[in-house]
Amino acid sequence: MRNDINTMEIEIKKSREIPKDQLLEIYRLNNWSSPEKSELLYKALTNSHTLISAWVNGKMVGVANAISDGYLVVYYPHMLVHPDYQGKGIGTKMLEAMQNIYGDYHQQMVVADGKAIEFYKKCGFEKAGKTASMWICQGIDH
Repeated sequence: MRNDINTMEIEIKKSREIPKDQLLEIYRLNNWSSPEKSELLYKALTNSHTLISAWVNGKMVGVANAISDGYLVVYYPHMLVHPDYQGKGIGTKMLEAMQNIYGDYHQQMVVADGKAIEFYKKCGFEKAGKTASMWICQGIDH
């Protein structure tokens, strides 16, 4: 693998056809628990309002999805980049692809954790007033 990926080599696709094995690898390497429910994860992503994937030299290295009402509000629940490819502009390109679709929406929401907080801040997201992220989660993701 090359460590100096040129952003011109990153291909962003908007397609529901993604290889399940590569998808699960990205989730596992990022220590997410959702691959334990691989069929549900795959169905959830491929049935999202929008599904974006990032590719380098024919390998899927990133995935992002959006859930939306189609008019005013969009939520970005998942954006993951293969750890070997992080910090190379792939997340930014995937978010730009989402912005091309949802940039005019009244509200764009994301729940960020850990290193992702700084990434989303750099992309223009900010803490939403006095809100707090809350969930009931059956996994051990965070």
